[in-house]
Amino acid sequence: MKTVSYHRHRFHPDIIKQAIWLYFRFTMSYRDVEELLAERGIDVSYETVRRWVLKFGIDYAQRIKKRRPPPHTEWFLDEVFVKIGGKPMYLWRAVDGEGEVLDILVQKRRNKRAALKLLRKLMQNQGIPPTKVVTDKLRSYGAALRDLRVEHLHDTTNRLNNRAESSHGHCQFKLLLRLGLRINYSK
Repeated sequence: MKTVSYHRHRFHPDIIKQAIWLYFRFTMSYRDVEELLAERGIDVSYETVRRWVLKFGIDYAQRIKKRRPPPHTEWFLDEVFVKIGGKPMYLWRAVDGEGEVLDILVQKRRNKRAALKLLRKLMQNQGIPPTKVVTDKLRSYGAALRDLRVEHLHDTTNRLNNRAESSHGHCQFKLLLRLGLRINYSK
């Protein structure tokens, strides 16, 4: 991985890191970060913060991802209906056994194809195959797991999927803040 160079930047690297951290950690707008830094005596425009986020944000995220411990091998999958920009969509989520969000996928449909897309994405990105996949009783999950030949890992026991169900609210709130769109919650 290439090293991040702050050469030819007016501000100290610690200020740049702090601004990017504030933006991502607290889902703030660029103007909010500008205002917070101004309260600390640092005169930075929101446009400068935006450029820093675009230039350094991906590198920071990749470094954090590399240092993160491997995910738990139990996966909890669930989907929830949301309206994004007035259009009905499905927010598919995967959470590991410790409550960490593994992946999020927004799709127009709630069918086998969408479930298969989420599962393939998970298998490819996680690097560790699951020991157990817990879902609700939606048949799309069973069909997708059969296609991947891992249906023996599927568990649909009642109330076992609460881990994924309970993490929807936090995710939808962050999605609302990031996209600046109105989301109507319903299930």
